[in-house]
Amino acid sequence: MKIATFNINNVNTRLTNLLAWLRAAKPDVVCLQELKAADREFPKGAIEKAGYGAVWRGQKSWNGVAILARGSEPIVTRTELPANPDDTQARYIEAAVNGVLITSLYAPNGNPQPGPKFKYKLAWIDRLAAHAAELFTAGVPVVLAGDYNVVPADRDIYPTKSYAKDALLQPESRARFARIIGQGWRDAIRTLHPGEPMYTYWSYLRNRWPRDAGLRIDHLLLSTEAAKLLVAAGVDRAVRGKENASDHAPAWVELRAAATAPGRSRRTAAKPAPLSSKRNAQPAKPSVKPKGRRPLLVIDGDSFAHRSYHALPKNIRRKGQKPAGAILGFANLLLRLYREEQPRAVLVAWDTLEAPTYRHEEFPAYQSGREFDDDLVEQLAVIPDFVASCGFANVSRRGYEADDFLAAAAAAEERRGGTVLVASGDRDTFQLASERTTILYPVRAGEMARIGPAEVRARYGVDPEQVPDFIALRGDPSDKLPGAPGVGAAGAATLLRQYGNLAAILKAGLFAKQAENLRLYRSIATMDRKAPLPRLTSQMPAWGKAAALARAWDLKQLAARLEELAQHSPP
Repeated sequence: MKIATFNINNVNTRLTNLLAWLRAAKPDVVCLQELKAADREFPKGAIEKAGYGAVWRGQKSWNGVAILARGSEPIVTRTELPANPDDTQARYIEAAVNGVLITSLYAPNGNPQPGPKFKYKLAWIDRLAAHAAELFTAGVPVVLAGDYNVVPADRDIYPTKSYAKDALLQPESRARFARIIGQGWRDAIRTLHPGEPMYTYWSYLRNRWPRDAGLRIDHLLLSTEAAKLLVAAGVDRAVRGKENASDHAPAWVELRAAATAPGRSRRTAAKPAPLSSKRNAQPAKPSVKPKGRRPLLVIDGDSFAHRSYHALPKNIRRKGQKPAGAILGFANLLLRLYREEQPRAVLVAWDTLEAPTYRHEEFPAYQSGREFDDDLVEQLAVIPDFVASCGFANVSRRGYEADDFLAAAAAAEERRGGTVLVASGDRDTFQLASERTTILYPVRAGEMARIGPAEVRARYGVDPEQVPDFIALRGDPSDKLPGAPGVGAAGAATLLRQYGNLAAILKAGLFAKQAENLRLYRSIATMDRKAPLPRLTSQMPAWGKAAALARAWDLKQLAARLEELAQHSPP
């Protein structure tokens, strides 16, 4: 995961430069400062066309901050520093992206000093330090990225006395930066490049760029959890030399992927990534809006609620200090899927937590040993309320799992001649792939792979209708299905290509002692296409109602986004 900070010095004036750098460097997250643009002037369309979702807090004059995320939308957790509600300067925004909490901060310049501007600078950094101390103890990877307007040490500026009285180098400024570092944050650039200048800013004045008369004032500070993932850091200094360039160059870090968060990850999150041998692995396909008739979109609610809960910091809260990370993550996914796919209707399927299914009754070890965090359970109870407020449908019933409703909805829509998109992180849903049903399967950086029959054959080596047989033979550790002894993924695929299905394999005399169990495993892996469904008429989103619910939960950024959707929706 490549995270960059870039003081763009007027996002619209430098838009061509920014887009060219995005294409060349392909950062996963970009923290922009000094937008010099009001909210309505932010170039959202051009950024989205480049493949990035964005959140921002705009402002005229010298301020404005934004966070961009490639292939996904950042989930905003804060738009201002705490402790001074009267501060109207747009200098801070904070968002979660793929399990990492990231800031884009633009500290005050402070010149001339001494004076009120320098006093404001010091007070602002004091507020940043107080908030940083809280973030450091959040227990998640955090990257404090931005233009700090502080030169930490003499090695971070070219040899000169011309900045001796500048606010960037004053002892008070440096002491406050050092105080933040003293909390335990790691300066990523200095961690990997302890002796190099690594400048990030060259003034337009006095020919400073050609003379390499630079300063390092743009920093990426890493929490303990983020520092453990650090693999690279640098500055794209060549960007400063382009025509019409900002006076800053992007600084960046690369973090390796974190291990899957512990805890109860229902059914799919704990499944191993490979579906077949590397020889058969296919690259993920980008999500594209389907052509022709509008599809039915069916979503595995539990799968994505669990993913959101484990991907986002646990300190995201709503009204009453109740947890909100899973809610925000799920809402972000729901809105993105609706925007990209434009379905005729949306159905979100849910498990029933306290009610066993026939699978549990016939095979007591099924999904055993799983425990849910209380915060997750609390959010699972209210996310369906958000879905309903959007004007979409939920479905759950005792004795059934979410998977069963996905299968039933796909079968019903195919019978009426429609097309279906099944969004799920559970590879068991690959059995539903057909000419009319496509699986939207989450992969890295928020992308969705589109899985049809050809992709199932490429990944598993079997046809979609053979997937339950494949699971029965191979086994499924996350569901506690042992499979046939000595048969892995390759062996299961070979047997099914030879015999066609599990019944034929058993009829041929193979696995005689395990036959009864294998039939049970196949039954457990087979989704119930006859599960009861609500009526799925075409829907009109109720974004305004959803915005009101988000406001009631005190999720202000989500509410603002929904209100914007409501304003632009047809009557």
